[in-house]
Parts: sequence; structure tokens; C-alpha cells
Amino acid sequence: MPSVSSAGTVRIGGDIPIHRFGYGAMQLVGPPWAFGPPAAGIDPLAILRRVRDLGINLIDTADLYGPFINETHIAEALYPYPTDMLIATKGGLTRPDGHPDQFVPVNSPDHLRTAIEGSLRRLRLDCIDLYQLHQPEPSTPIEVIMETFVQFRDEGKLRHIGLSNVTVEQIKAAQTVTPIATVQNLFNLVSRTSDDVLAYCEENGIAFIPWYPLASGDLSTPGNTVSVVAERHGITPSQVALAWLLNKSPAIIPIPGTGSITHLESNVDACQIRLAPEEMAQLDGIAALQEDRHWMETKMNQQHNR
Repeated sequence: MPSVSSAGTVRIGGDIPIHRFGYGAMQLVGPPWAFGPPAAGIDPLAILRRVRDLGINLIDTADLYGPFINETHIAEALYPYPTDMLIATKGGLTRPDGHPDQFVPVNSPDHLRTAIEGSLRRLRLDCIDLYQLHQPEPSTPIEVIMETFVQFRDEGKLRHIGLSNVTVEQIKAAQTVTPIATVQNLFNLVSRTSDDVLAYCEENGIAFIPWYPLASGDLSTPGNTVSVVAERHGITPSQVALAWLLNKSPAIIPIPGTGSITHLESNVDACQIRLAPEEMAQLDGIAALQEDRHWMETKMNQQHNR
């Protein structure tokens, strides 16, 4: 049986131990754009319960997913939560006028209060252990946004603060106001624009949660780097992508999402894969071999805008 314990553990905010392998629940709502109810054939409650049974104790969601449906399903499936489970959610990103494919960050105190109180209610929590700013609002200094988060923490509504879609400079600015427990940015085999963010997180004891972790690009086609490594280990390209993340840095916590129990179990199997230094070097070189990564990052930012 696959086990997440092979991935090791990390302490979120220095005091919440979790396995270094989580689950991103976004795919349990309607495609595309994480809008509407689950697609036909997906049973979100069954998948979430299998997540729990596999020992995964970090589930990542957001009020944007559905919107609101994802958080409601998590509570319906798992409440009362296992004592060691961390439910992380995000707020501060909206869909103006209900357009599923348009995303606008709104970080005002009034909006964030409504968002946090709504997440608390839907998740059936008294305090959210990890609440993440989904995306900074360009017109507002992140220090000001963090002052609002600190107020909510002081009220007992949240325990630890995380950021998403940020630069090193924004993390540093936020840290002038409050400790930052996690950073969640786009990062995978072929998208490395957050290499500097990962390095900063490693140096400063911040957990790094890569979103869209399963990308392996065209190099997963037969005969290319990912497929060669996969064949050598008798695993799938997706498992190679996850194993690379787990081997890349002890700060990384992959949160692959899926609407399939079979795929979920396959993802967990990646926790046991150890890549040789020469294989890591080969995989590290993939991004440099991509002639044009910008199209993919633009596409994924538009689709997920996490």
C-alpha cells in the first residue's frame, strides 16, 4: 500500500507537523477554471476520504474553487477532522460578475473578513490553521494586507499565514509585519521562474508549496528525459515529476490534485522514489532545454490563476 510517510515530515509555522506530501483539492470542482460542481464521474467525498485513509494530512483549497463548493465538500467528507490533519485555504481572489475565466485580486479588509468568516463556516472550523493570501492586489502594499491578516490572527480566526503567487521582494516585505509559514507558487519540471523564491524559502524556514506540480512538458514523450527516467524506475512520467520535487528540496511540499482514486494512489507511490544525483541533474536541465516556457506559464496562470 502506498505511504506518504516515505516523504518525511515538515512543521508548518514551526509547530504543525505534516507529511511532506499533500493534496490539492481544486480538481474536485468543475473544469475548466475550477468553477461549478464536479465533472460527471467524480465523487469528491470518496476521493477526500481516500486522501485521509492514505495518511495525507495536508489538504489545500480556496474559497475561489467552485466558488465555495470545494470547502463545503471537504467538511462534508472529513468533519470531524483527524487530529493531525491541516486544512489550508486561501482568499483574496475573485471572479468579477461571476465570469468563470476572469480573476481579480481583492485584498480589502472587508473582503478578507467576509472571505475568512465564510471559509470558517464552510469548513466548520473555529480557527484556520493555515490561511493563505491567494494573490496580492497590485495597488496595495503587501505590508498593509498583512496587517489585516495579523488582526484576524489576533482575533483567533487563523493560526499561520501563507502567501501565493509572490516574489522574494513581496515575501520580505510581508515578513516585516508577520512571520510567513508557507509560499505557494507555480513550480515544476518545466516552470522554474520561482527558483529564487524556493531558495529564499529554504534559507528562511518557509515551506514551499508548488502548484501545478505534475507538468513535465514535451520531454515526457518517448525517448526524452522524463520518459527515460520513468522507464528506468518502472514508473510514470507524473511520478517522475513528483519525485523530482520531493528530491529537489526538503522545503517542498507537493500537493498534486486528481479526481481519480487510482491516480491519487499512484501519486502517493512517488513518495518512495529516490532519484540518483545524475538523474536529478538531467531533470534539472529540462527547463533550460525548453525553447519557450512562457506560453505554458501564461496559459496555466490564466486557467488556474492560483
